Amino acid sequence: MSFDLTGRKALVTGASRGIGRGIAEAYAAAGADVALLARDEATLREVAEIVESYGRKAFVLPCDVLDPDSVHTQVAAAVEGLGGLDVLVNNAGGNSFSTAFSTMRFSGWEKTLRLNLDSVVHATQAASEALQASGSASVINMASVAGVTAVPFMSHYGAAKAALISLTKTLAVEWAWTGARVNAIVPGWIETDLTEFLRDDNGAAAGVELIKRVPMQRWGTVAEIAEPAVFLASSASSFMTGQVLVVDGGLTVMP
Repeated sequence: MSFDLTGRKALVTGASRGIGRGIAEAYAAAGADVALLARDEATLREVAEIVESYGRKAFVLPCDVLDPDSVHTQVAAAVEGLGGLDVLVNNAGGNSFSTAFSTMRFSGWEKTLRLNLDSVVHATQAASEALQASGSASVINMASVAGVTAVPFMSHYGAAKAALISLTKTLAVEWAWTGARVNAIVPGWIETDLTEFLRDDNGAAAGVELIKRVPMQRWGTVAEIAEPAVFLASSASSFMTGQVLVVDGGLTVMP
């Protein structure tokens, strides 16, 4: 079965919640062993229990992706524990503020790029030897609609995700000869704890306005991102690299 991940060894960053957790659980359901990397060790252990309930191996790797040394140490631990590495999902990232570009503090710009771009560089470089040795590796970078369209008051986040998409395409070409594929997923508005404030009583009005711009007129689910991530990790996408897979309910094609 082309979507089967049996025998595959995967590392997912930002695996304690939301999209990262959904991907880790979907990989285990498809047959992969999974190394789980995020800051919250207690929550990672909850995810590990779910991975193991599918009969798969799980490795808990507490790590702040803003700490390059910790990233390199834990990626090495993942490779050792798994006995190699076939799939790397660079999911850790996010944005904590919005502001006009002209008044933005450079420290905010810098931290956003460190979280969303530099962390991917560190994790991917740390995993590069193992990935290229796999012969059929898949790297999946979690981008954002902010990286493919204008995002007023979030120029820092948009720039980071646009750079991540560029890195995805370039690395796909550099690594193609090794058999490793590199692709990106671009989620739209997805129901996660990070967007809950736009659906609760205080932010519901803003959330409704956002969804009005989505042609499908609804929020996406974590499963609707996790399943494309299974596709990109599997042999079903074996001739696909350097691509940007947009999963946004049609948001980015709106005029």
